[in-house]
Amino acid sequence: MSTRDDWRPLYPFTSRFLSLGDVRMHYLDVGEGDVVLAVHGNPTWSFYWRKLAEGLRENCRVVAPDHVGCGLSDKPAGYPYRFTRHVENLCRFVKQLDLRNITLVGHDWGGPIGLGAALSMPDRFARFVLLNTGAWVPDSIPLRIRLCRVPLLGQMAVQGLNLFCRAALRMAVAHRERITPAVRAGLLAPHDRWQHRAAVYRFVKDIPLRPKDPSFEPLERIELGLPTLADRPVALIWGMRDWCFTPACLDRLCDLFPHARVHRLEDAGHWVMEDAAERVVPLVERFLADHPLTLASR
Repeated sequence: MSTRDDWRPLYPFTSRFLSLGDVRMHYLDVGEGDVVLAVHGNPTWSFYWRKLAEGLRENCRVVAPDHVGCGLSDKPAGYPYRFTRHVENLCRFVKQLDLRNITLVGHDWGGPIGLGAALSMPDRFARFVLLNTGAWVPDSIPLRIRLCRVPLLGQMAVQGLNLFCRAALRMAVAHRERITPAVRAGLLAPHDRWQHRAAVYRFVKDIPLRPKDPSFEPLERIELGLPTLADRPVALIWGMRDWCFTPACLDRLCDLFPHARVHRLEDAGHWVMEDAAERVVPLVERFLADHPLTLASR
């Protein structure tokens, strides 16, 4: 029978913490060399990047933060868990660690959060790897996510019963057998009580559809700014069996980044790192080798 600590051998990294005023941001920082900044989405955390960190650490410095409210970062009550605050936090994180010539690897919400930081400080970002993400106001929200936004009922499901995280263990992957008891324990570890699931719920609530929604205009600004990054090396790695960030999202990113290197993984779902890390990591390695910083950096 698995225990709550079975996941720790899968995450053999030293925890580091960075102060952002009244809150601490947890992150892993392994290896030496070119900086790879891996930014997670919802409801994942830096555990999601464990195989990327292990695979790249011999030649790269892999830095993977946990957003405030997620992973092993602080989860304060009453915190403004908004998209714009996550972007601000990542900008502060990058500046405090003085990260430069960054290769951004972004997934899910980590895509727009990371791209938002890149647009705020473009001189620090050199290359981009995007996995199953979007950086715009969505045209619609899938029904299974809309149900999690229903007043009171949605919050009880997400924060009370942890249904969003538990459902993702089945719905976000194409190969469910890869979510072993230890992997399951690791993905769920930070979400062990009501308050620790506040950011998960707020991410769901923060998906904008109408101009009055707080994150509507910031996401519009990011989409409008993406062409300014299109001259830099970009790789798009996509799990094609994703029901949320569908192949149509990949097509939209291809239009925004017409020179991007595109890899379609036909048998992978939304959590592409869980479904196909053994294929994703070599693709990232090859992309980095083909676009050395002497050519990619500004």
